[in-house]
Amino acid sequence: MILPGATLGLIGGGQLGRMFTMAARNLDYRVTVLDPDPLSPAAEFATGHLNTAYTHPISIEEMANSCAAVTTEFENAPAEVLLQLASRTTVRPSGNAVGIAQDRELEKGFFKTNGFPVGAFAVIKKPDNIDAALTDVTLPAVLKTARFGYDGKGQARIESRAQLVEMLDKWRYPPTILEQWVPLNLEISVVLARTASGEISVFPVAENQHVNGILDITIAPARISPVLADAATSIATAVAERLAYVGVLAVEFFVLADNTLLINEIAPRPHNSGHFTIDACRTSQFEQQVRVLCDLPLGDATQHSPAVMLNLLGDLWRGKDHEIAPDWSVVLSHPGAHLHLYGKRTARPGRKMGHVTVCDVTAEAAFAAAMAMKSALRAAA
Repeated sequence: MILPGATLGLIGGGQLGRMFTMAARNLDYRVTVLDPDPLSPAAEFATGHLNTAYTHPISIEEMANSCAAVTTEFENAPAEVLLQLASRTTVRPSGNAVGIAQDRELEKGFFKTNGFPVGAFAVIKKPDNIDAALTDVTLPAVLKTARFGYDGKGQARIESRAQLVEMLDKWRYPPTILEQWVPLNLEISVVLARTASGEISVFPVAENQHVNGILDITIAPARISPVLADAATSIATAVAERLAYVGVLAVEFFVLADNTLLINEIAPRPHNSGHFTIDACRTSQFEQQVRVLCDLPLGDATQHSPAVMLNLLGDLWRGKDHEIAPDWSVVLSHPGAHLHLYGKRTARPGRKMGHVTVCDVTAEAAFAAAMAMKSALRAAA
């Protein structure tokens, strides 16, 4: 057990790292952030900032020598750095688990090999793979880069073979995944924490709505049947166990019209759809991340208030260069609204600048309030 007062290492310094750092500092841990951004949102709250590339050998050596344990806040943290650090200090999640999650080819292969429900897909690495891919996957489909795609980036809907060839030529044939397009009823996610001893704590299933590939709204608990919620929780738990995962893990699902579940992807870290846990659960996903990292007992994941989370993107900032922040009185006038801003100095369209969580007596009331805030903020932008 790593007790408060120790130094924890964090690879990545974005908003997820910021919220992890705040949770760790509340428990009196020191935090060293490794991030190349001199204005890292997490570093504002940390006790140390290694302001270098993630692979910088001196920074890695410093982290190995000074940190009792190390975690990450984004799936594109170099898996080889996590594996290197693991020989010197505690690292959670493991580099092997992160390596699977950050590569869609490995991720889809993991799902298929282990019998988890996944839609039809094919790997394309060169022009010769196209015809075989279109045998396994019928159009329309979604083409995704195998690595470094998120929030709708590195993705394209494909309607024809000609369009597929055109897009691959444009992208210059990086490793890609062609996924069968399926008609969705809704999207849901399960966020859980798993300890080194195998104990698992699962947050309520969340319902997610996306706009342009970016999460827009999360409703928790999800408006689904208990049977479907139990099925999603069971699959997510099995994924964590099969990965021998230690840390906070998010599993995203597509729900088809007949309530069939397909895994979309996993995230080896706290997740945007789990932000509601800060204000609506007895323990947040970020405190759970600290607890797992330090071998502390897991907190209670019970949700005490229905909640709706609304993402705040840079589109809401006004002015020629999006330099004028919204009028937050629209949010703060609601007694159940909790405003979280990420400390990012520059706003731009599509950039996550913060979120609002609205807690109310029912999910319907929280949703109505969140939609009213969303409309008012957009009208003023």
